[in-house]
Amino acid sequence: MRTTKPLAAALLALTLALPALPASAQGPARQSAAPVAPAKLTAEDAAEVRRAEEYLGGIKTMRSQFLQVSDDGSVARGTFSLSRPGRMRIDFDPPSKNFIVADGSFVYFWDAEMKEQSNAPIGSTMADFLLRPDLKLSGDVVVTKVEKGPGAVEITLAQAKDPGLGRLTLVFEDRPYSLRKWRVLDAQGLTTEVALQNPELGVSLDKDLFVFRNPERRKERD
Repeated sequence: MRTTKPLAAALLALTLALPALPASAQGPARQSAAPVAPAKLTAEDAAEVRRAEEYLGGIKTMRSQFLQVSDDGSVARGTFSLSRPGRMRIDFDPPSKNFIVADGSFVYFWDAEMKEQSNAPIGSTMADFLLRPDLKLSGDVVVTKVEKGPGAVEITLAQAKDPGLGRLTLVFEDRPYSLRKWRVLDAQGLTTEVALQNPELGVSLDKDLFVFRNPERRKERD
């Protein structure tokens, strides 16, 4: 399935990912980079990583509005819903009808303009680390940098076996401690930033929210 460039950027950022899209969507073949070793962390850095793990691992459900700014300056808004383990949904605000669903096994990408979907196993995306029952910022995902600033901590991650896919930076607010935003630097060197707005934790979410349904088939039935 084909994915348009603006939507592809949105998918990469909002799934915390670099999804393994079908070959037709990926463009020219890219050589995998050499495996990357974890950064040499100070005791203070290591404590920040543990703090982030505990915070993220403690999130069972979340719902939040988001503001996405792409490398070209384009802006998108929508709603991000999370139900760990394994489930996530992203709905873009009108006029866009694009959405993304992770159902526990696959991540589905609906391109409303093309009226088609693409999908990838959750395990082939960096979204996998956030959706796992046992969340760890180690193993096949490695910490490459920890930076502390006024009231915030940034933790940058890469895939251990293929760091050339890009970098994911999680930005945590210090008081109260919470995930504020994330940035994706993709394999083409483009950066997309997503800021969470008024996130709610521990909310009740309908299970049907995390089931992919093709809108075109629904129209046919109606």
